Amino acid sequence: MAVDEKTWAFYKDLLGYTDEELAAFKKDPNNEDVVSKAPALMNRTIVFEVVASHGCASQHKVGDKFYFDGSGNLLTKKGPKRICLSALTAMAPLMTAANELFYAGVDSNELRFKRTACHDVGFDCGGWGRVVFEIGVEAKNKDQ
Repeated sequence: MAVDEKTWAFYKDLLGYTDEELAAFKKDPNNEDVVSKAPALMNRTIVFEVVASHGCASQHKVGDKFYFDGSGNLLTKKGPKRICLSALTAMAPLMTAANELFYAGVDSNELRFKRTACHDVGFDCGGWGRVVFEIGVEAKNKDQ
């Protein structure tokens, strides 16, 4: 799908590109493909839900949810007040995989391995605790 100049100008401003950088960016067919599909992804919310938790110093509990927009930005007002860096770094690979599926035309919820965990090995293995998260992609609610 062709990308119009208004959209390219939006990305130029968003990313702080010069005219030369934008021209180089536009030459990569992968960038045009992603930019053409981005509006549809922006109508999605990526949600990581805590499905198991024990010994979490940040107090993440089963049922807690972390919300991200389609660009991968954490929606801080919708989630827990305290967020463990280990939790966020664990989520990044699944978010990338979900986006890649979307850009390939596959429902992101078809991801086969939907769970990830913080990097703490858990009390039983000499750590403090362990939190497990499951990813899901939802249609954006009108209040988001």
